[in-house]
Order: sequence, then structure tokens, then C-alpha cells
Amino acid sequence: MDAARRHPPPRTVAPGEDSHLSLALINTAFPRPSGPFDELSDAGAARAWLVGRDLLAPEVACGEPESARLCALREALRALFEALIEEAAPGAEALESVNAALAQAPGVRTVHWTDGVGLVVAERRPGADPVAAALSRLAEDGVDLLSGGEAGKLARCGARGCVRLFLRSHAARRWCSDRCGNRVRAARHYAGRGGDR
Repeated sequence: MDAARRHPPPRTVAPGEDSHLSLALINTAFPRPSGPFDELSDAGAARAWLVGRDLLAPEVACGEPESARLCALREALRALFEALIEEAAPGAEALESVNAALAQAPGVRTVHWTDGVGLVVAERRPGADPVAAALSRLAEDGVDLLSGGEAGKLARCGARGCVRLFLRSHAARRWCSDRCGNRVRAARHYAGRGGDR
């Protein structure tokens, strides 16, 4: 594995990724000028992604089968998000995949007391499969986004070649990042000058 795969270059976070991990998951596969890039390219990368988002404890193992399940959920969620954007019915396979992830690890609410805060309600994921619990949380987040008040803000980046999805902060926003917006504006400017002149 080359250094670029072990240590992916930093990327900008699309609007909405910070509040919806399902959107962050969908955006882990995207094109780069050097070719397609997948932040979940192997089991180690998938585990690092889950641990980095507090979905998996650092001591929990994540092998190729678990990595494949995470990537399959990513594709199913992308299909549902794209269907919402297109105002079309999603495929049955995508719905089945998300429903399967939801069913893997039902949540149990617990309460505890924190001095200075008071009663705190938390959600705990029981079971012997912590990866299934993480996938269930990601699926729930996706369903919450798709069925909640922010669903109408979901958009596809308007930059040519970009496949990332984001939540619009205002109706005129068309790009997932300043980088994509600047790239489009630069291309327009260059085209307006007649190319090589």
C-alpha cells in the first residue's frame, strides 16, 4: 500500500457532514484529479474512519467482512439520498440493506446522573457485534436526515466530476466546498477568455 493510501490527503468537509455521519459516510468515495479515491479502501481505513467518528471503540477489531458491510451501507444510503434528490423511488435492494442495518442493533435508552448537569439520557447499543451497532447508528442517522426537516436541503454538488452530496445552507448554494466553487468559476473565467489567448 502506498503512502497516499495509508495517509489520505485532507479534504474539505461538505456542509452537513459534521451533523450527519451518514452524509460523511456517503462522501468517503469521490474522484480526485489522480483518479477515484476511497477513504474506506481497506479494513484498516474503514476501522480508522469508524473510530475517528466515535462509532467504534479503538480496541475493537474490524476486518474485511465488516469493512465490506460498511461499504455496502454507504452505497445503499447513497442510493436513498440520490432518490430523494431526484424525487424518485429508491431501489428495493437499497431499502433492504438499510433496513437490515437498522435491525442489527436496536438501541436501548439509559439514564445516568452527571454532577452539574443532572439527569442525562443516553443511547446504548447492546450486543456482541459493535460494528453492527455502528452501522445501525449510521443507518438511523440517514433515515433521520431523509425523513426530517433538512431533507429538502440535500443536494448534489454542481461541479463537474464531483459526486459529493451536501446540505444547502442557502438556496443558491450549488457546490459542496469552496474548492469546487472556485474550480467552476476558474473554468468559466478561462472559457470566457477564449482558452489559450
